[in-house]
Amino acid sequence: MIPTVALVLLGACGTVSQEERPNVVLVMSDDQGLGDFSHAGHGVLATPNLDRLAAASPQVKRFYVSPVCSPTRACLMTGRYNYRTRVVDTWIGRSMMEPDEVTVAEILNAAGYATGIFGKWHLGDCYPLRPIDQGFEVALVHRGGGLAQPSEPPANAGRYTDPILFRNGEEVQTKGYCTDVYFDAALEFIDASLAAERPFFAYVATNAPHGPYGDVPEDLYEKYAESDLEPTLRGKSDQVDREAKICAMVENIDRNVGRLLDHLERRGITRETIVVFLNDNGPVGGRYTRGLRGSKSSVYEGGIRAPLFVRWPGQLSPATEVEPITAHIDLLPTILAATGVPVPSGLHLDGRDLLPLLKGEGAGWSERTLFLQTHRGNTPGFERHFAVIDQRWKLVRASGFGKHDPDRPFELFDLQSDPGETENIAVEHPERVAALRAAYADWFRDVSATRPDNYSPPRIVVGNPAEKSTVLTKQDRYSMEGEGWNNDGAWLLAAASTTEFEVFLLFAEPVEIDTARIQVGGEVFERGIGPGGTRVSLGRITCPAGPFDLRVEASSGGAEVNVHQVLLRGL
Repeated sequence: MIPTVALVLLGACGTVSQEERPNVVLVMSDDQGLGDFSHAGHGVLATPNLDRLAAASPQVKRFYVSPVCSPTRACLMTGRYNYRTRVVDTWIGRSMMEPDEVTVAEILNAAGYATGIFGKWHLGDCYPLRPIDQGFEVALVHRGGGLAQPSEPPANAGRYTDPILFRNGEEVQTKGYCTDVYFDAALEFIDASLAAERPFFAYVATNAPHGPYGDVPEDLYEKYAESDLEPTLRGKSDQVDREAKICAMVENIDRNVGRLLDHLERRGITRETIVVFLNDNGPVGGRYTRGLRGSKSSVYEGGIRAPLFVRWPGQLSPATEVEPITAHIDLLPTILAATGVPVPSGLHLDGRDLLPLLKGEGAGWSERTLFLQTHRGNTPGFERHFAVIDQRWKLVRASGFGKHDPDRPFELFDLQSDPGETENIAVEHPERVAALRAAYADWFRDVSATRPDNYSPPRIVVGNPAEKSTVLTKQDRYSMEGEGWNNDGAWLLAAASTTEFEVFLLFAEPVEIDTARIQVGGEVFERGIGPGGTRVSLGRITCPAGPFDLRVEASSGGAEVNVHQVLLRGL
């Protein structure tokens, strides 16, 4: 949500007129590895369309993302480290982005771009955190971190085919495999933007090849189930079937990228459209990573390295090689530079404009240091599960994304001579370890001081005309102690004025409820319940103006019953 001061753009939009501004299509897959491409040496996987996109792009040698998805998405949208945005993890109230953060969609939309998102947002599901509250005019998305998670409507039941999605905040039943549905909607959005004679920014964020792996394109699964996939696995020979399903999901993404590129060609806008492709983090464990150590959630290279393809015919040459280190925080300033849209006044970015490097004009590029850190928990821990990376050296403390090992040592690697991180040389270079630790300490202090309550999640606003009824899910329920999809914790809410709702408890399966208890701020309502079901009304409840917390409990025969979701229906 752009603050008023940030609406002031720095001068006119350079020398690029509204008619000359390029379109931008940004595609990001979920849990696809650095090695999940034919050209990357996977050996079995077929990705001809992603290969041709890579072949038409400058060769970016080292591009970094966060170890897991929500942090990468926050960095991508804002050009800022995720620790500045309140996004510290991926679930239970820890992946909700501060609404005052300024997104690339907000900036481009304010400059006249049509803006659309298709697929995965994962930065908050309720007002004012939704993509339609953060600069996207058109949104067709799923809730939370993925289909099949507790944020989904119970009827979805883990399905990737014919999923229930949300179009501009309204529930819709779709037809087809999820990735196909996202690209179908993106192509329709492109056509509508062209008809309106507006440049467009289309963000296609697939939830594939993220699990679960039960629902994949059947024809592609059969193809890979008959292939020899053992050589692509790293000590996970029992995961051959999983690998076949992941490969099927990736090739389906590839087919859709081919559809996208062909559509741009048919519409005659290939040269006027920048196409960007990246992954959000490394692959799940035991998969091919081009010889790099680690996987998803790891701060070793296999967990935080991703491809970056940027195709812009006539402007960027595939002969260009980009040697300096680059990262997700760089995409917002790079897109703005390419489109001629200035950075809003007063907006602090951590990322840098990569356009000079991509054009082969980076002779004056100064070296930099990147910082990547993400782990479970409500608050980032100092020197916990982090990496500091410069052009040659990398300092790592891989103390655990989940369970923290306080005795985990610091490791130093020379990535120029040892890209696979096989030899820890911290003892041989104590001065380098000290320097990188000091740089990290300065960075951690800086990002943590972005706002006084920097690591508290933002509050969901209820009763706003933009979202009169609100569905509260476990994805956004904040727990100080809980670790999982349980009943612990509270939703942190706020209302502009005293508001009355009818409250419904939603259950994944029909249940019989004896009593239900709901706490709204300091007031507790306890209700006896008649016949059960999947949707149980608690009647009308008044929510106070200002900030308040909401908790729910339900029981049957004295035993606690798991509440799937809570609906506050505006009256």
